[in-house]
Amino acid sequence: MLDHETTLKYIESAKTGDEEAKSMLLEHNSPLLKSIIRRYKNKGVEYEDLYQLASVGLLKAIKNFDASFNVRFSTYAVPMIAGEIKRFLRDDGYIKISRALKSLSGKIAGFIENYKKQHFTDPDVNQIAAEFNIEPQEAVFAMDSARAPISLFEPAAGSGDQTASVIDRIAAPDGGEEVIDKLILKDMINALDDRDKKIVMLRYFKDKTQSEISRIMGVSQVQISRLENKIIERMKAGFSGE
Repeated sequence: MLDHETTLKYIESAKTGDEEAKSMLLEHNSPLLKSIIRRYKNKGVEYEDLYQLASVGLLKAIKNFDASFNVRFSTYAVPMIAGEIKRFLRDDGYIKISRALKSLSGKIAGFIENYKKQHFTDPDVNQIAAEFNIEPQEAVFAMDSARAPISLFEPAAGSGDQTASVIDRIAAPDGGEEVIDKLILKDMINALDDRDKKIVMLRYFKDKTQSEISRIMGVSQVQISRLENKIIERMKAGFSGE
């Protein structure tokens, strides 16, 4: 990985259209891309495609990054890279169905509808299989293929949090995403100035109240409250890639 100052220089050059600078940033951030891609392997997308998506996310981060954000570029880039992959998985989907299977599924649906009109009941699997001269399991597979899968990005049922999606309710067995989040948080805290870092450490790692912090730092509780709110807003912006 490049040091922070060199990274900033390459970013400024890349923004002016310097392709060599873009290539250098892509090359030196390759370990970061690979660490994020590892979380999304075995999702039905080839590794090379995931790498390309991650690279697109990195290029977007380069385009939108501003040194005034007061965070390291890697901290800013991680959520944008992961977001690019997640959007592809959400919009393009994991499941690919052949045209032949789609056609068979449509024909079966038509047969079932006509059968119900004539017999006032659904045909069983064996009747469907006999109609199309296929095995019963093939008929089941074709019918199941027509059912829309539940998106991992749909709102999670039974969740009090209206913003929670299905994927948020599934724990990562290797803790991959949690590790990335912790790395981002550590980097962001280290990027704070001494005053703001002290407030964060006292408030969230030492469980001090705002009143206790105000006495320690010799300022009013109102000032601590305002400073804390500003710090949290900056850190939220860093996590979302805004």
